[in-house]
Amino acid sequence: MTTQIRPMSAEELGGLAPDERAGVGALVTERGNLPLDEIDVRAAITGLTAHTRLSQTFVNPHDEPLEATYIFPLPDRAAVTGMRMEAAGRVIEGVLKERQEAREEYDAAIAAGQRASIAEEERPDVFTMRVGNIMPGERVVVRLTLAGALPYEDGAATYRFPLVVAPRYIPGAAIDDAVGDGVAPDTDAVPDASRITPPVLLPGFPHPVRLGIEVRIDPAGLPLRDVGCSLHEVDADAEDGITVVRVRPGERANRDFVLRLHLAAEEGDDADEAVGQSLALLPDGDREPGGTFQLTLAPPRLPESARPRDVVLVLDRSGSMAGWKMTAARRAAARIVDTLTSADRFAVLGFDNVVERPPQAGEGLVEASDRRRFAAVEFLIGLHARGGTEMLAPLRAALDLLRGDESRDRVLVLVTDGQVGNEDQILRELAEPLGQVRAHAVGIDQAVNAGFLGRLAAAGGGRCELVESEDRLDEAMDRIHRRIGSPLVTGLTLAPEGLDIDADSVSPARLPDLHEGVPVRIMGRYRAAAAGGVSSYVTVTGVRADGEPWQTRVAADVSDNPALAAVWARGRLRDLEDRYTASGAGGLGADQDERQALERRIVATSLRFGVLCRFTAYVAVDSRTVNEGGQPRRITQPVEAPAGWQMLAAAAPQQAGGFGVMAAARSAGPAMIGFARPAAPGRGGSGAGRPATDPVSAVREQLRIEARRLTEAEDAVDDAQRRALLGDLGSRLRALLRDLAERGAADAVRSPLVDLARRLAECD
Repeated sequence: MTTQIRPMSAEELGGLAPDERAGVGALVTERGNLPLDEIDVRAAITGLTAHTRLSQTFVNPHDEPLEATYIFPLPDRAAVTGMRMEAAGRVIEGVLKERQEAREEYDAAIAAGQRASIAEEERPDVFTMRVGNIMPGERVVVRLTLAGALPYEDGAATYRFPLVVAPRYIPGAAIDDAVGDGVAPDTDAVPDASRITPPVLLPGFPHPVRLGIEVRIDPAGLPLRDVGCSLHEVDADAEDGITVVRVRPGERANRDFVLRLHLAAEEGDDADEAVGQSLALLPDGDREPGGTFQLTLAPPRLPESARPRDVVLVLDRSGSMAGWKMTAARRAAARIVDTLTSADRFAVLGFDNVVERPPQAGEGLVEASDRRRFAAVEFLIGLHARGGTEMLAPLRAALDLLRGDESRDRVLVLVTDGQVGNEDQILRELAEPLGQVRAHAVGIDQAVNAGFLGRLAAAGGGRCELVESEDRLDEAMDRIHRRIGSPLVTGLTLAPEGLDIDADSVSPARLPDLHEGVPVRIMGRYRAAAAGGVSSYVTVTGVRADGEPWQTRVAADVSDNPALAAVWARGRLRDLEDRYTASGAGGLGADQDERQALERRIVATSLRFGVLCRFTAYVAVDSRTVNEGGQPRRITQPVEAPAGWQMLAAAAPQQAGGFGVMAAARSAGPAMIGFARPAAPGRGGSGAGRPATDPVSAVREQLRIEARRLTEAEDAVDDAQRRALLGDLGSRLRALLRDLAERGAADAVRSPLVDLARRLAECD
């Protein structure tokens, strides 16, 4: 259980001062509440490979030892290759171990009074950090190292670093004995819901976490034309061919950091030629004959050959899509419908808790006539956000509609923010039908569930397009249109020459099709390569859209990029983990045997290549005892409400079958919170998630919520609970006062609230 978070004392309320380390106009936030002080991201991009160091700084301003839990995101395709803990002048390197062994070592260290930390993977893009026995007044820094390849398409490479885990819809019936410290109960559909649902800060609560991001870009011979950041304000400097991008002070960790590198020597040049075909071999070492290979295939220049298509469009209209996301999703879906031709057949499904179709649409696929397409667009225009994200039923219905005619391209398009917690259940139950169609995902959010949508698209042999703003949607629509058309080449096969490839190691497990503008990376392990001046090759064959055979032959070159092995291992682990998911939820017989064998393979691959996975964990333990007795106070770090979210406030406790967005501060009875309506996202990100311009109007609604909460609780709590409730209100009111100060509110507006906050804090 999470220990209560005390409000500030009256003395603390009067003793606050500006933070010299903060950016212009920033103020310190209240001590004694939140352990996470700073997030710092340092990335070095060389060519199309990124090495990242993430530093999380935890502080303990309490008068007792502290254990902090932080549920945080990482890029879903990046390999976590190391961990280090720094405290009190000591540096402890983390060790990768089987997850249960690492947990036992961590728990034993905490009980023995030793300082320790542990990093665990919950989802491909959701992780948990625990740092225990942080002593009063102490700062502990935990650093993670990551390696990953940048996705590249249509002349642009993207470096995306997520900064907040958004609330996820948790379906199913609640079960007892929560396995984590999050706010949502575990359910039969999401048995680890409490490990992926961090508490969310109240609206208007100024987040105390300082954010620093620096990205150094070395094009390494690629024709880098320009760099753009879509959601954060940044400064960029270039010298001696190196570009350095830094976020400006005051930027917030409430949305993804998205940096795009546009490649082309000059404006108007063909960007497709920036990344050509290659076969890179990374040997394991002098004593090992094998190694890792990376095959990069550039899409060929072929005339378009449109086959008739069966297309099912599935649109998420659940509550988390409210605001700009719903507007963008309707636009995207309507544009997709408009691209269909009379030779195509289609269906449109909208879903929240229920699945709906356009009136008079019938039960099956219909011809994409002008009348049918117009009716579908009219239906889409009328959809508004509501309800929960029951995603399994509409996807199952869509795949049922696509069964049958193999002479036509069968395409599923899902438009959503992907904010569900039952990813494994969905992928497990749909594994077989997804393998028979081409499935594309359009993710619309500033804190999108990229891990799930990428896995879904990979299982369906399609593409995942992420859209973080309405401006970005306009850029993305042309690509989305081309992706749902016929691929240039399908059915790829590899035939090595002078290279003994381990066929079972090839990743992705389902080789992708070749689409216009999208180079394909295929990685794997080889047992031996040709020596003595003999060259190695891989011949790739496939079938063009017009039915004619296609072939290309790529010669091998030795690479010195050490990231290749880690990047392959991460992709391979994802493939194996998805097979583990698809093999069933457990039980007796062959399924259980297969799952156990897969788990052993996953652990062995993770430990051999030093890459974190769902069955391993990094653990760091300081040998010195710092807390005799080993009973630290426990706090789960709350996160900011994601930028661009617009959900309604509610006054009931979190229940299964909803979004986990519980108040972060202590209260007599936990209550669901809503989100203040943010500004619409725009290019540059200066307004993303920003409050309204008028400082008084920006917090007036929150004050109404607090007054209503007090009134409703008046007869429902005893005196001790009432004092705690009032003390909490003082802490939250002080947070709102800080927000008013940042917005430039006059002293005359703030003075009465300052006095009230001081008196309320004395209630605790």
